[in-house]
Amino acid sequence: MAKQKKFLTCDGNQAAAHIAYMFSEVAAIYPITPSSTMAEYVDEWTTTGRKNMFGEAVQVQEMQSEAGAAAAMHGSLQAGALTSTFTASQGLLLMIPNMYKVAGELLPGVYHVSARALASHALSIFGDHQDVMAVRQTGCAMFATGSVQEVMDLAAVAHLASLKSRVPFVHFFDGFRTSHEIQKVEEIDEAAVTALLDQQALAEFRDRALNSESPVARGTAQNPDIYFQAREACNPYYDAVPGIVEHYLGKLGKITGRNYGLFDYYGASDADRVVVAMGSATEAIREGIDYLTARGEKVGLISVHLYRPFSAKHFLSVLPETAQRICVLDRTKEPGAGGEPLYLDVRDVLYNKADHPLVVGGRYGLSSKDFTPAQVLAVYKNLSLPSPRNGFTVGIVDDVTFTSLPMQEEIPMGGPGTFEAKFYGLGADGTVGANKNSIKIIGDNTDKYSQAYFQYDSKKSGGFTCSHLRFGDSPIRSTYLVTTPDFVACHVQAYLRLYDVTKGLKKNGTFLLNTVWTPEEVQRNLPVDVKRYLAKNNITLYIINATNIAQEIGLGQRTNTILQSAFFKIANVIPYELAVEKMKYAINKSYGKKGEKVVNMNYAAVDRGGEYVKVDVPAEWADLPDEDALISNFPSFITNVVSTVNAQKGDDLPVSTFKGREDGTWMQGTTKYEKRGVAATVPVWEMDNCIQCNQCAYVCPHAAIRPFVLDETEQAKAPFQGLKANGKQFAGMSYRIQVDVLDCMGCDNCAEVCPGNKNGKALKMVPIETQYEEQDNWDFCVENVQSKQHLVDVKANVKNSQLATPLFEFSGACAGCGETPYVKLVTQLFGDRQIVANATGCSSIYSASAPSTPYTTNPDGRGPAWANSLFEDNAEYGLGMLFANEQLRDRIERLMKSAIAENCCDDELKALFQEWIDHKEDGEKTMELAAKIKPLVKKHNCSYCTEIDGLSKYLVKQSQWIIGGDGWAYDIGFGGLDHVIASGKNVNILILDTEVYSNTGGQASKSTPVGAIAKFAASGKKIRKKDLGMMATTYGYVYVAQVALGANQAQALKAIREAEAYDGPSVVIAYSPCISHGLVGGMGKSNNEQQEIAVKSGYWHLYRYDPRLEAEGKNPMQLDSKPPQWDMFQGFLRSEVRYTSLLKQFPKEAEELFVAAEDNARWRYNWYKRMSEMQIVEPAVEA
Repeated sequence: MAKQKKFLTCDGNQAAAHIAYMFSEVAAIYPITPSSTMAEYVDEWTTTGRKNMFGEAVQVQEMQSEAGAAAAMHGSLQAGALTSTFTASQGLLLMIPNMYKVAGELLPGVYHVSARALASHALSIFGDHQDVMAVRQTGCAMFATGSVQEVMDLAAVAHLASLKSRVPFVHFFDGFRTSHEIQKVEEIDEAAVTALLDQQALAEFRDRALNSESPVARGTAQNPDIYFQAREACNPYYDAVPGIVEHYLGKLGKITGRNYGLFDYYGASDADRVVVAMGSATEAIREGIDYLTARGEKVGLISVHLYRPFSAKHFLSVLPETAQRICVLDRTKEPGAGGEPLYLDVRDVLYNKADHPLVVGGRYGLSSKDFTPAQVLAVYKNLSLPSPRNGFTVGIVDDVTFTSLPMQEEIPMGGPGTFEAKFYGLGADGTVGANKNSIKIIGDNTDKYSQAYFQYDSKKSGGFTCSHLRFGDSPIRSTYLVTTPDFVACHVQAYLRLYDVTKGLKKNGTFLLNTVWTPEEVQRNLPVDVKRYLAKNNITLYIINATNIAQEIGLGQRTNTILQSAFFKIANVIPYELAVEKMKYAINKSYGKKGEKVVNMNYAAVDRGGEYVKVDVPAEWADLPDEDALISNFPSFITNVVSTVNAQKGDDLPVSTFKGREDGTWMQGTTKYEKRGVAATVPVWEMDNCIQCNQCAYVCPHAAIRPFVLDETEQAKAPFQGLKANGKQFAGMSYRIQVDVLDCMGCDNCAEVCPGNKNGKALKMVPIETQYEEQDNWDFCVENVQSKQHLVDVKANVKNSQLATPLFEFSGACAGCGETPYVKLVTQLFGDRQIVANATGCSSIYSASAPSTPYTTNPDGRGPAWANSLFEDNAEYGLGMLFANEQLRDRIERLMKSAIAENCCDDELKALFQEWIDHKEDGEKTMELAAKIKPLVKKHNCSYCTEIDGLSKYLVKQSQWIIGGDGWAYDIGFGGLDHVIASGKNVNILILDTEVYSNTGGQASKSTPVGAIAKFAASGKKIRKKDLGMMATTYGYVYVAQVALGANQAQALKAIREAEAYDGPSVVIAYSPCISHGLVGGMGKSNNEQQEIAVKSGYWHLYRYDPRLEAEGKNPMQLDSKPPQWDMFQGFLRSEVRYTSLLKQFPKEAEELFVAAEDNARWRYNWYKRMSEMQIVEPAVEA
């Protein structure tokens, strides 16, 4: 009897991790998008007791970096354990030195890589082959898979062939397009596939392991006499690899019933045009081949699996003899090369072949650029031309060097009967999670095949998401976005005017809108282009007020389950009763550990998903005239580039758009033009209750609420009333708190922190649709009210600081972000002379994800200059910026001294030169002097003044900031950070401590405390938090502060002010609650109550260590926290899901770890207290 097929609905990362777990004894891991989830699965399975082929849990070890993971993998292999790792992009590049070693020492390790773009002119987290092509020279075998099913079927080849051949393998598949695409696939038989492992090869591997029982030396140094010969000795091992891989492919074919080769041919047996490619593009190309061969064209595809070693014999064996023209597609770019790597390999193979076909190459799909059927047709059309274009690009318009193929019309090529759907959502509203759940429900409970892919912008939660779902009766090969959906759901009402949400919706399709409007209001308020499309295409329109339903249930803004239920009822893809049953099962599985209340709220959301209303679409809508176009006075770059990208139309921009920006330079301050209006609720100011404390502006993560002081002239023009401004310097002026309705994210921090007066708070949250008219008041304030910051010392106190215009505004950070208030505050204090080196992570993504740049300029055009290098090198990068400024400012000083000495300038200028020299390191003074010196040196024509004029931008002492998260500072970048503070140089380091790797999804770092659940610490962190601040204090000349803005606003301000003023290295460690923490009270309490309780309970301590005090004979350690209320500690832990989840899953272990966490906090506080109470004794002076 044939064995029953078992299907699994999963993504490519899960499929790869599933296989890797079987064959691994040790996994050395480190997070990086998009490969992190492979390691997360392995860690989770280890925690839940899953066994590998040896009947054991895999030992999983998170390292401090990818270089560390590669080194640990190397050591583990040398000691005789089968070891794997998972990585991508810059992480893979960090592994290169060890990859050479592992290959050179013939160790059977496996690197699973979700291939991703490299950071060059810009960073991209999305997929292409730049990273894997950068390791093709290391000596590792390279094996490609092109779909989730191929990953499931073939990932084992890397493990099996590596052990038998003694050559390490890189198994790679396309990042995001395969790693994150969810497909219903046939699960491979674990017992059958693990039985293929060569036991003799395993025994020999163990025998070779380093061990004192049979000691040998490895990693010796060799001289010119023998190195060359020894290097060539490995050749037989590589010669054997193709045969070994082919052997295992045959064995796996018998298990799966699907046959694969080193190279697979698909298409007409007598094809005259053949494309060569690898990765997910091969699936779309197969669709194109079916379309073309059905029309009589003779075309084919060779898909590459074993890329290194590249076997010419096997390649030629599948190439049709009839092939006259070959096009090789590379998903990478190698500037300056004669062609991309795969193209050069294929051309080399055919070089000595008599009458070889014409070979051309092209580039496609960089950074997950969609590779569509139209592009496939364009590639084959190019091959049919009399002179096919070589070195082309496809999928873009290159109007600079004219490499691009003409764009073809998109033609749907999915299988017949395939149902396609799109869901527009807001990051963290649960839309993506609900759709992942939906696809699994359909895939796991019906005979239908299913596929899901998720499109994001670069904002954090609160950004644009679009879920692309397909269901059908045959396997789905459409590895591109849904462009002609049968069903569209728009979960965010504001998107109606931001994006073309009905684009491509099929005739007679369905449109579901989540809206607060009634049916009558919908008919009035829908944009004309939407109305016209609905009518012209006979679209059925449904509306549901899921926002209100979620609030009634108690789910806040989480509308996902309600809308998921509505989709199942409307679309009827599967019986609704079955969908409800499975949704509730999934709810119990996902939220059961969070308690019965949470489960029941989500059950209610399922039950209320049927509360939608059908809205009539009048036929006359089809003939509605266009609305009047909005006239803006935006800069051309905003209109032509930024707005286009924000509207999700960036694919339409040609290469010429980036002329003058080839190096990645981007305009600052673009976020102020977005005005998305995506908050459900926004604050309204109750003027009579306001005490003018400005705390609301201080804690706002997005600078969307600010105080404005209006003089009499401004008051006369103002369309609103204000309060009499407090303070003698504001005599005759009025004060107003103004909300930027369309940039507010509705986090509620301002309303929570507001102290109000005896009559109540001055801020309350109300539905956004009641406040749109307030936007005019905001516009008036920013356009017509001059800053009054010059009337106060903005560094003196919290109130004054907020009168300074923030030069960081409207970032893409999560609503309620705990990091951005610190970043914003630094710009208010020092932004007009600030340079920022920003580590890769959350702070780099919300600080500069094209097209959104929240750092901006003041009315004089000054503002923070910002740059990002990599994750691991940020401290050194920032130090290098300081080196350049020091060198060039020293040159200015030398020139000024020479000018004074040679008496070639007038007395006024010489006096200014001397004053500048005397105050060279004073930032504010040099700014004042620069304004006087610049016009004078332009007038003088002596050589010194001419040179000083050329260096005039360096006259102002820059405030050098190095910013990043705890993953950077505590882990991957710690070595560099340590060196930078040891240098004694005057840099300011701001560490935004979320206690996890926030940007990659919340993995544990060395900052993660004991007992916290995080990814890579699924059973709770067992080791206590690293005390980075105390480590820095051991140098004795580093200013160190630990702050929590929401707990002690004044202390945070004072610490940042002191840090910048300190002439030497400073480190400010800022407690930053994160959405990954799962605050029970919600992110509205992130920058106030949550931080306050963290400090009161002793979880987080406030201190400042100022070496200047020691020089005065005082104790440099100042403990700013009051004695903790330890009875609050356990309550604090239970206010965050990262702790309470552990209680649900592992109650006994949780209680032990929670006690350990409190013990650690007590120990830390006692240590700080002892330090702060130490008596400073001056050393005795010898007579």
